[in-house]
Amino acid sequence: MNLVEIIVIAVGLAMDAFAVSIASSVIIGKFSRRQVFRLAFHFGLFQAMMPVLGWLAGRSVQEYIQHWDHWAAFGLLTFIGVKAIYTALKNDGADSNNADPSRGLSLVILSVATSIDAFAVGLSFAMLRVDIWYPSAIIGVVTAGLSVVGVLLGSRLGLRFGRKMEMLGGVVLIAIGIKILLEHML
Repeated sequence: MNLVEIIVIAVGLAMDAFAVSIASSVIIGKFSRRQVFRLAFHFGLFQAMMPVLGWLAGRSVQEYIQHWDHWAAFGLLTFIGVKAIYTALKNDGADSNNADPSRGLSLVILSVATSIDAFAVGLSFAMLRVDIWYPSAIIGVVTAGLSVVGVLLGSRLGLRFGRKMEMLGGVVLIAIGIKILLEHML
C-alpha cells in the first residue's frame, strides 16, 4: 500500500471526526485553543489506535481467511462507506446540546464513535498483510489535522458542509474497497 492510498483512506476515515468537529464548533461557538487541542488530540489518538486494535484482531484469524481476504476487505470498507453515507443522510444536525464536547465523557464518547470505522480498516489491513504502524500514524495525524480545521471552520461552514464531507468520506472508502477487490481479482 503506497502513501497516496494511505492518505486517501486516512481522509476517508477522518471525515466523521471532521464533521463532528464542525458540528461541535457550530453548537458551542468559539473554542479556546485548549479545547481545539483536546478535541483534535483525542480524535487523532483514537483514530490511530483503532486500526492497530483491528489489525491485531485480524492477525489472529488471518490463516483462516487468507483465500477470501480481499472479499472481506471489500465488504468491510463498503460497509463502512455505506454506513458513513447513511449516517450523513439520516443526521439532520438538530442535536443541540450545549455540553462541552472537548471534556470528560462527551470527549471519550465522540472519540470512540468517530473511530469505530478505523477498527474495521485495521482488520482489513491485517487480511491484506499490510504493516499497521505507518498507516496508523498517518491516520491519526490526518484526523487530528482535519479536526482542527473542522473546529476552526465550523462556525463559518455550518452543519450542511460537514454532512457532505462525511458522505464524500463514505464514497472514498467504497472506492478503495472496489480497488482492493479488483487488484486481487485481476
